[in-house]
Amino acid sequence: MSKSESRRIVSSRHLAEGDGWEVSEYEFGLIIAYNAFSRWMTRCMAAAGQPDLNPLDILIVHNVNHRGREKRLTDICFLLNIEDTHTVNYALRKLLKAGLVVSEKRGKEVFYSTSEAGEAVCAAYREVRRQCLLDGVSRMDMDGQEFRDIARSLRALSGQYDQASRAAASL
Repeated sequence: MSKSESRRIVSSRHLAEGDGWEVSEYEFGLIIAYNAFSRWMTRCMAAAGQPDLNPLDILIVHNVNHRGREKRLTDICFLLNIEDTHTVNYALRKLLKAGLVVSEKRGKEVFYSTSEAGEAVCAAYREVRRQCLLDGVSRMDMDGQEFRDIARSLRALSGQYDQASRAAASL
């Protein structure tokens, strides 16, 4: 085993054997980043006054609040790249019950927007984020362009995973 092989940081060695082990290392990074981000979102939202929301609920309330425009279930699923509309629908019902979003039915379509309480919790979340996260991130040796480059790469890689999932579904 070469020195670089012994330093591989992966979650599943059997997936890292042979060609493409770097993708396994990337996937492990995604796993720990996803879990850290999920933990961060729930704790930030708890500090903002809503301790009972899970990561999906939080993503949805922020998405519904985005640009102050009403959203349909399909819009939310599309923008968050979520295939299972039932989980989003369940989260929307939870957010409606919590008074963070409101809905309006027009014909066959239901449109969601944030309530005043929803807007307030998004603003409180933003303030907690500024206080607890942005200061530390600003001390990293990265500029805004590097963050944009990482975001662009993540979006491109998500497209590869989407294509691979479609291929796997056809097997």
